Amino acid sequence: MTQQTTAQKDRIGLIGAIAIGVGGMVGGGIFAVLGEAVSIAHGATPMAFLIAGVVALITAVAYARLSVHFPNRGGTVYFIDQAFGNNLASGSVNVMLWLSYLVTIALYATAFASYAGTFYDSAGGALREHFLISLAILLPALINLVSATFVSKSETLIVVFKVVLLAFIIWYSLPYVDTRKMAVSQWGSAFSIVAAGMIIFVAYEGFELIANAAEDIVNPKRNLPLALLLSVILVIGLYVVIALITVSTVSEAELASAKDYALAVAAQPALGQTGFVVVAVAALLATLSAINATIYGNARLGYTLAKDGQLPAQFNRPIWNKPVMGVLLTAGISLVIANALPLEQIAIIGSASFLLIFTLVNASAFRLRKTLGGPVLIYGIGTLGCAAALLILLTHTYQQDPSAVAIFAGFLLISVMFELIFGSQVRGHFLGRKYPSEGED
Repeated sequence: MTQQTTAQKDRIGLIGAIAIGVGGMVGGGIFAVLGEAVSIAHGATPMAFLIAGVVALITAVAYARLSVHFPNRGGTVYFIDQAFGNNLASGSVNVMLWLSYLVTIALYATAFASYAGTFYDSAGGALREHFLISLAILLPALINLVSATFVSKSETLIVVFKVVLLAFIIWYSLPYVDTRKMAVSQWGSAFSIVAAGMIIFVAYEGFELIANAAEDIVNPKRNLPLALLLSVILVIGLYVVIALITVSTVSEAELASAKDYALAVAAQPALGQTGFVVVAVAALLATLSAINATIYGNARLGYTLAKDGQLPAQFNRPIWNKPVMGVLLTAGISLVIANALPLEQIAIIGSASFLLIFTLVNASAFRLRKTLGGPVLIYGIGTLGCAAALLILLTHTYQQDPSAVAIFAGFLLISVMFELIFGSQVRGHFLGRKYPSEGED
């Protein structure tokens, strides 16, 4: 009776599932990429966020159907394997997913350093920035090693704080909105608007975490689709309004000079320096909590992939009943990425990585359409839409910063070569062997 009661308490209702999705998306992303979007789309920044949101919403449909039919903690990894089998291609994508979460950690850490830097004078420069970036990763990693329970308990509180704060800024900033700054004459080109939306697409990454909790959600046939769709819709509305307030209350010159902490500047017209400080503090909490949660999730993703033979066995060996190796490797590689690349490149690589993965998730739904049923046309549109969005992003990036495209290609190459060398030895891709499924010896 006691075990049954405990199990019932651990179940997640609709509101809890929506909170997972909203918390996953409204992490450090909006604090990190808002200024980048404004620099490209200009007065059309709200449109850029809307376009990116539509791509995310279409993908959420595929996740909803896949989650209902294949409830599994593996989420994205499991869906792609179900559709395409355990082979070189799917194995490479699964490794790429693991690397993509490292990029998001690096993005959040760089944003943390940008907002933390606003509390100091110009002295300190690059050395201080690298110190703050490293601190933003090492502190959450230590928390993960000491108490994983603290991660889950603190995350809920900080998610509520972030959403309430953003709603507060929106409410007090509405009287200062100047719609003339959003006139079509102030927009970038159509191509640049779409490209801006794809560059900041990483801000929508996180709704897919609901799929990882599918086994724990009450009435999943109803609540899973509702949670996925409603969480994305809510965040689209939130981001579009924030973007609207940002471009219509602050001059573009001010935003350009403070691109890495644009949201704090956007709070100044209505709330003055107090608003700037409050948003900066919120950004520090938001990015730290996002890094906390991503290290927590990625260490466990590494554990799952190692159990399936897709990462070395070291990831599958808990120490002190914790995935210590997964946490250390996640933190270590993220430190290298965050300290080696500028925020703009990290955002581009993160968005490109998730657009590639979401293309394959939509393709998985289309391939399994006879099993899933549902809106087959949406699966096709999602596949083509994500692929087209990725192509636009890479084309725009190649024109502006070819090195970012080269780094993204390098991530792909690492994933394929790792799977080609390690994966083929473990699972024998070319010999027709399969690794043991869960529960088999």
